[in-house]
Amino acid sequence: MSNEAPTALVLGGTGRSGSLLAGELARRGITTRTASRRGADVRFDWDDPATHADALAGVDRLYLVTPVLRVSYADQVAGFLDLAEAAGVRHVTFLSTYNADRAPEGIDIAAVEAGLASRRSMTHSVLRPAWVMQNFADDHLPVIDGVITAPSGGGTEAFVDAADIAAVAAETLLDPGAHAGARYTLTGPQTLGFGEAADIIASVSGRPVFYHDIDQEAWIDGALAAGIPADYAVMLRWLTGAIITGNGSVPTNDIEKVTGRPPTAFREFAERNAHAWTLEAK
Repeated sequence: MSNEAPTALVLGGTGRSGSLLAGELARRGITTRTASRRGADVRFDWDDPATHADALAGVDRLYLVTPVLRVSYADQVAGFLDLAEAAGVRHVTFLSTYNADRAPEGIDIAAVEAGLASRRSMTHSVLRPAWVMQNFADDHLPVIDGVITAPSGGGTEAFVDAADIAAVAAETLLDPGAHAGARYTLTGPQTLGFGEAADIIASVSGRPVFYHDIDQEAWIDGALAAGIPADYAVMLRWLTGAIITGNGSVPTNDIEKVTGRPPTAFREFAERNAHAWTLEAK
């Protein structure tokens, strides 16, 4: 790292982990610049290269979040990282996904990991989170008429709190040398079925909440009808398929190893966000 004051660029800086990460870095003395298409310190649009150089100016470390709702982006990310190297970025923390190395052909997440590993002028850390707990508190897995609808086939997942992802990311960006080449699998402390998650939400919100295990293809068709890009179906099929086949995430100790504290349990998350489900149903 340079002897100059460190500056971190946080892509997805208004998103779930990015916004929390930016706050944590700022509190701990790192100059932090959030970047997003709107609402951040600087405008950043993957499809507008004119926004890239300004975002990178003076930056020596980067929180990399790939384009959302896409599966093909490796070349685009590689071009951006070329620019980042030239601008003086010397460390990248990449928000990947659980079991990225098992992603089906056509999903570029493993290619981005490999591309980072091949670069010699910058270090990198890879974060591979499980399904994020916040999915239950926003429009990803909403409670509609008292029901959470998603395909799982009775499988389980070690849901992780976005705040824990941000906490690990902060450590890697505060001390890149200590985490160079690291790959952290980030999970909650327990595996839960969707029905168990619904029961916890019902308990903390004081309203009936049930789980409906829908057919996987019917659920994907519904997502496409709601406007999800057609090529993103392969991603939805992979993520839900892992749970259905019994290959969902399982607890690891990586969050505690990096941060010194255990990961957030789903009930703790639900209690903290009970207001999300006590509001009138949309």
